[in-house]
Amino acid sequence: MKKLNDYMAMSYRMEIVEDKVEGGFIVSYPDLPGCITSGETVEAAVANAIDAKKAWIEAALEEGIDIQEPDSLGDYSGQFKLRIPRSLHRTLAENSKREGISMNQYCVYLLSRNDTMLVK
Repeated sequence: MKKLNDYMAMSYRMEIVEDKVEGGFIVSYPDLPGCITSGETVEAAVANAIDAKKAWIEAALEEGIDIQEPDSLGDYSGQFKLRIPRSLHRTLAENSKREGISMNQYCVYLLSRNDTMLVK
């Protein structure tokens, strides 16, 4: 069974978002549900996040709650197959040709441009 130090040594992904209403920054760990904190500066928010991560893991261990290990990029191949209507395929092919790039590069560009709209 893993102990606190084992989990603290793991590289959990941290999300930092500017709080435009209250000011400062909000930090959360997507793999640790409900583990969230904030700080006036990015540096303060990150320092607080480390403390929050420790407190969250300690509480989970005490309560016997399963702790998810961090997500890893190694779990993803970077490839997926997508079926689309022929008319959309034609439009994407034409637009990518006009831009002078492959359709694959064009689709990656479109996805990255709209990543804030992706479900998290």
